[in-house]
Amino acid sequence: MDVVGIDGCPKGWVAVRLVDGRFDGARFCPTLAEATSMAGTVAVDIPLGLLDHGWRECDGLVSALLKGHASSVFRIPPRRVVEADGYEAANTLCSELTGKGLSRQSHALFPRILEADALREAGVPELHEVHPELSFRVMAGRPLRWSKKTWNGQAERRRLLDSAGILPPDDLAEAGSVPVVDVLDATAAAWSAHRVATGAAQCHPDPPQLDGAGGPVAIRC
Repeated sequence: MDVVGIDGCPKGWVAVRLVDGRFDGARFCPTLAEATSMAGTVAVDIPLGLLDHGWRECDGLVSALLKGHASSVFRIPPRRVVEADGYEAANTLCSELTGKGLSRQSHALFPRILEADALREAGVPELHEVHPELSFRVMAGRPLRWSKKTWNGQAERRRLLDSAGILPPDDLAEAGSVPVVDVLDATAAAWSAHRVATGAAQCHPDPPQLDGAGGPVAIRC
């Protein structure tokens, strides 16, 4: 069974491949299309499914599950906001459509969201949205103690991946100049991709919302 987990990183994406549930390499890819070509079942840490109106329900539900780490979840506004030209225009439109402003951190994700959206609309491969912090939380069976940006947090996540039998090697040179935390997140995404492939993954919300094209909007873990 061949799966891949993908996380955004500086200048591109990092993809981690699992074969039969075991770590089989990590590499840097400049485009999401290249990263998704590595396996049949693909899980990516990027919002998938843009709504015509309102906010995505799954973002709020996942945020509520991640006690102490809810700031890692960005609420994604309607498609027209994501497609707006520039932050000021997007922020104004977001206020008009939702009654709330737009953070610059959320806006910084929009180019990646649109890259994934175009690939999703093409339908090959089928993409599954995951959130690594939720994947780690499910692995642990409890909220994690430390932020992933700290030494303790990365050690905690390494222990979880080690227990799952998918700890990446210390030498991550094959992944290029990619921050360790992004490789750990991509590995957690791959763990969820394996759960999707085996039918073990849960979906938040279940049943999912539908986007403007009638596709599901949910985060799997």
